[in-house]
Amino acid sequence: MTDRPKLAQGRTYLAIPGPSVTPDAVLSAMHRSAPNIYAGELPQMMPGLVADLKRVARTEHDVAMYIGNGHAAWEAALVNVCQPGDRVLVPATGRFGMGWSLVAQCLGLETEILDFGKQSPMDMDRIAEALKADTRHRIKAVLAVHVDTSTSIRNDIAALRGVLDTLGHPALLMADCIASMGCDRFEMDAWGADVAVTGSQKGLMMPPGMAFVFFNDRAAEARARMERVSWFWDWTPRAHPDEFFQYHGGTAPTHHLYGLRAALDLIHGEGLEQVWARHRVLARAVWAACEAWSTAGSFGMNVADPANRSCAVTALRLQSPQATELRTWLESELGLTLGIGLGMAEPGDPARDGFFRLGHMGHVNGHMIMGLLGGIEAGMRAMKIEHGTGALEAAAEVIGGA
Repeated sequence: MTDRPKLAQGRTYLAIPGPSVTPDAVLSAMHRSAPNIYAGELPQMMPGLVADLKRVARTEHDVAMYIGNGHAAWEAALVNVCQPGDRVLVPATGRFGMGWSLVAQCLGLETEILDFGKQSPMDMDRIAEALKADTRHRIKAVLAVHVDTSTSIRNDIAALRGVLDTLGHPALLMADCIASMGCDRFEMDAWGADVAVTGSQKGLMMPPGMAFVFFNDRAAEARARMERVSWFWDWTPRAHPDEFFQYHGGTAPTHHLYGLRAALDLIHGEGLEQVWARHRVLARAVWAACEAWSTAGSFGMNVADPANRSCAVTALRLQSPQATELRTWLESELGLTLGIGLGMAEPGDPARDGFFRLGHMGHVNGHMIMGLLGGIEAGMRAMKIEHGTGALEAAAEVIGGA
């Protein structure tokens, strides 16, 4: 092995579930001198940018932009509608449901967590029982993660809205779409989400650094009832600015805005329905390969039922420490980086070395996915990891038959 040449030269492939691959058009749009933030093209392009951003969320309501990551979006969503002592219900299907509940606790909110584990979606009957028990309607919001990036579980937001409506419960439905927006189908207005949050670095194909909170009239009314909201997090002036600086609570993320404009042009140039369809086919190709690999050895998919799998990320397992060894080999030998098994085991636990994740979100196409799968196949052969055969043929059949 010491005489074997490394094959990692050339363009590397970051196949983690965010940050995703950034298109050249986005990078080119961002590669410029700082613009004037008081007049000119940057302020002038904001109304169109806002309108096209809302099209991705499938909403006709409002959006507030923040300089921050997904955790910032979580906090912004909460502080606009909840105050210390309020109660929220958190149906969790992985690390990020738990993470949103931790943010709520740090804000002084009472959290009722329904933990559905790391391999199953939300159970609507259990959620209904929790809401029925809340006879005084102390629960002000339900914090639901559409796709949990750690487990790759996709949850049914429309069904959750149906539970709330059937019971006549007034809680706001808040959806974390950080991993899913622009990848998995999400319909904010049609599905009845009152608040939806996302970040720039996944389906929106941008570098990390911007967070977005979409909210409807019910959420705006809840905000109006709040005694106070901090100046920076208040979504009202960001969604209805009188001056350009109010969009961002101060100096704008100038270069991110140019990149966002380019990313939205790519999304709407392709067409959002086509974007979703592309992600579905590429995800099916990944699953077909993974199912073939899983016929021998310890290789396995975290989510058994395809109906509950995200089209943006796939969580996988191997016998520990094979997953970490495979990731290390692929990055050093092929220039291919896979995602760690985030949230499947605690840091320092050897079991964590048995999990990894594939990101297939945003700016990806058929030959990239076939290259990703071919790289994994080569890595497992090089590392003598037992696995089933026929994976690349199964993936090619999906893509070739699309």
